[in-house]
Amino acid sequence: MTTQPSGVADLGPLNRAREQKAWYFYDWANSAFATTVAGVLFGPYLIAIAEEAAVDDRVSLLGISVDPGALPAYVITASTLISAILLPLLGAVADRTSRKKDLLAGFAWVGALFAALLFFMTGDNWQFGAITFVIANLCFGASAVVNDSILPLISDESERDRVSSRGWAYGYAGGGLLLALNFVLVSFHDTFGLTEGMAVRISLLSAAVWWAAFTFIPWRGLRNHPPADVEHVEGGVLQRSFGQLWLTLKDMRNYPVALTFLLAYLFFNDGIQTVISQASVYGVEELGFEQGTMLGVYLLVQFVAVGGALLFGRIAATRGAKNTILGGLVIWMLIVTAGLVMPDESLLPLLGLGAAIGLVLGGTQALARSYFSLLIPRGKEAEYFSFYHAMERGTSWFGTLVFGLVYTFTGSYRPALFALILFFIVGGLLLMRVDTARGIREAGNELPGVY
Repeated sequence: MTTQPSGVADLGPLNRAREQKAWYFYDWANSAFATTVAGVLFGPYLIAIAEEAAVDDRVSLLGISVDPGALPAYVITASTLISAILLPLLGAVADRTSRKKDLLAGFAWVGALFAALLFFMTGDNWQFGAITFVIANLCFGASAVVNDSILPLISDESERDRVSSRGWAYGYAGGGLLLALNFVLVSFHDTFGLTEGMAVRISLLSAAVWWAAFTFIPWRGLRNHPPADVEHVEGGVLQRSFGQLWLTLKDMRNYPVALTFLLAYLFFNDGIQTVISQASVYGVEELGFEQGTMLGVYLLVQFVAVGGALLFGRIAATRGAKNTILGGLVIWMLIVTAGLVMPDESLLPLLGLGAAIGLVLGGTQALARSYFSLLIPRGKEAEYFSFYHAMERGTSWFGTLVFGLVYTFTGSYRPALFALILFFIVGGLLLMRVDTARGIREAGNELPGVY
């Protein structure tokens, strides 16, 4: 920290506050894709389109005969496996450039373009929809890597939990607002002279437009920060990026606490992401609810999650982020257990489950982001967040794979959902082994008042 000359006002906090306000709006922007597309509409609509193309209730996926009901899980799995290869390289590129806000906007706008192409998924062309979604989801993950790597640049250690939680709250508010409009459109499609399929397609398109439009706010409001503490590597941009990635992979052994947290995050976040991505399929296909009803439940989740994210941020200010996350994982275990015995077509229990998900959803994810930012060295934020996001929302793979396999072998989404409890148990046990103070010291960051 530089010392401010006598008589000159320290504008650092004011400048950070301005950038933080602009940064919040990327969560507001991209949550439209996370909720309307990935969370609610894509999975059931892909199943419906695939069923039109099915022969003997099966479709061919890369030469393998697959039940259409398992397709959404497998498509997300494929997207994540590709992400696991590409995102770490992206992180190395992002850490070597001062133009992080331009990378953020670029990935967002390309992702929004491909999300808009889902409007043309009609008839029986489920393959077009699957490929288009994979590309959009890859761009979603790439933009999230850059976005999260900006967090340490616009906030100090004592601000991280608050800023991250507020960003997630903005995200759930923005995603919830658009979801409310789409809920009306899909639920009352006859009133608007639309078929249900057309209403879903328009809703998918609206999420793409929302994502692209609101990305202009962080693009205009953020500053480009120069790279910090980047090792010198010879060669062109790609060669230097591969070189830095190799150096980082070797250097990660010097940060065992961060690695332990990443392993814990791999498990508990896979569980969270699989619940999010498959909840709509579970509600429609297993419990027998209409698509409009599930949109309403997701709407409830969104608005409860706004308060949940802010509440968890306040709890973390007194109990620490790690302990607050562990409490959230206990609630997630209760949620998937309740899903095992949820009665068919019973609305009140479904609403209760949705409220519980909303309470812990934003809080656990927001605090995981801010907690991890304390454990990584300066100048390598994007690289470390790229590994983090290979396992993050919309790009989980092991959980969706387990979900799809359990459904395939049992023919029921109930045991598939309950099987996810293993991810929360293992993730929680690993998180308990994380030594927060040691990890912050190893990364060269300052210890906040409460951690």
